[in-house]
Amino acid sequence: MFSHVTVGANDYAGARAFYDAVLAPLGVVRFQEWPDAGWAAYRRKGEAPTFWIAKPKDGAPATRGNGAMTAFAAHDEAAVDAAHAAGLAAGGRCEGPPGPRPQYGDFYAAYLRDPEGNKLCIVVRRPSPAGAPV
Repeated sequence: MFSHVTVGANDYAGARAFYDAVLAPLGVVRFQEWPDAGWAAYRRKGEAPTFWIAKPKDGAPATRGNGAMTAFAAHDEAAVDAAHAAGLAAGGRCEGPPGPRPQYGDFYAAYLRDPEGNKLCIVVRRPSPAGAPV
């Protein structure tokens, strides 16, 4: 459904290091970069949606969205745990430790903020029992 998602980065090198660390356990890698412009693109091999970090083109400071969140799909709970730990080690802040979130459906998730203040979710959806709502 989505072509791409972009978050602004005031500290491009710091954002790149953060997302390199957080996305690696999810199999998502940086595949394009324009360092002079402060842009980098990430993708999981074989998938089309792209995640971007970018210095704003208009030269104004990047700001985080109030109520905005980017969620990344993980293959399993171990990847959720690893991505969250990598994010904390790379300067992120915990917004909710890894664990089941039954109030939101049958999935396991972790929440954090990147060094710029953007909110992220790392999630794996557990299989629903037969007949249960998805």
